[in-house]
Amino acid sequence: MKPLYRNLFLAVGVVAVIVMLCTSDISYAEMWDNVRRAGYWFPAVILLWVFLYLANAWSWSVILNDGEAPKVSFWRIYKYTVSGYALNYVTPVGLLGGEPYRIMELTPYVGAAKAASSVILYAMMHIFSHFCFWAFSILLYLVLYGAGMSAGMAVFLAVCAVFCGIGIYFFMKGYENGLAMKVLRFFSHVPGLKSRLRRLIDTKEESIRKVDRQIAALHSRRKSTFYLSLLIEFGVRVAGCLEIQFILLILTDHVSFWNCVLIQAFTSLFANLFFFIPMGVGAREGGFALAVGGLSLAGAYGVYTSLIVRLRELIWTAIGLLLIKVGNKSPGDVR
Repeated sequence: MKPLYRNLFLAVGVVAVIVMLCTSDISYAEMWDNVRRAGYWFPAVILLWVFLYLANAWSWSVILNDGEAPKVSFWRIYKYTVSGYALNYVTPVGLLGGEPYRIMELTPYVGAAKAASSVILYAMMHIFSHFCFWAFSILLYLVLYGAGMSAGMAVFLAVCAVFCGIGIYFFMKGYENGLAMKVLRFFSHVPGLKSRLRRLIDTKEESIRKVDRQIAALHSRRKSTFYLSLLIEFGVRVAGCLEIQFILLILTDHVSFWNCVLIQAFTSLFANLFFFIPMGVGAREGGFALAVGGLSLAGAYGVYTSLIVRLRELIWTAIGLLLIKVGNKSPGDVR
């Protein structure tokens, strides 16, 4: 990637973080008090994400290097994984930041079509695993609390189940037939994007269709790769619930890991409904409060948990933005 574009991505991320820090209604003294209260659990939360991002990078590398000698080192994939998520955190609509960055960084190594298809495939797998995680959490709630479930909760779970079913069906169809051309055609009807996207489709139609063929090939001819990547991403969703448990252990020892899974599932679902807000500011806090309330826990638990999670995100966002400028070599310089 050209240094100009890399600096542009970095500048966007830094400005977004500064804006969020300046507009936060939590004082720095309050943040520090909460970190001190967390004690050694706060470093444990930060360290946990070293391994979660390793698993994310592994899932992406399975797709990128399937059946071929690795053209991109695992640690470079790890760097792009962390930096990509950092950009996704700070840009509205999430994927508008990290995915173009990853494609542009990968292109010198594997070509534009392979870079685009692998990034799109991984992004699809990441989102698809969320739908699978939410569906699993619905079944988990029925097993743990189904006997005493209220009518309102039954209706809510039914709506969530329909939502998850539609999402899973949509992604399975996308894996079977490709998704790039359909998405571009859909957004080409949006005012302001119409002329640009239609011009892109006309001039790059064969390249876009090549990306779609590579997307479809993963599911039709490389099923082992498909399911391994999905299993890794689903495992990351479940393992990520340890973060909730680490934080709640500061406050109480009466919350099981499976309750933490339910809290994470409900919170992430709520936050993703407000995907257009950078870092889900406000949405995640509301999701945590509602989730712990639904499990008959004190609402203050949700507020405290959301604060610690927000601090962890800020730290890892800063790390990801710094990595944009670290270890950048051209493919010919890599040994």
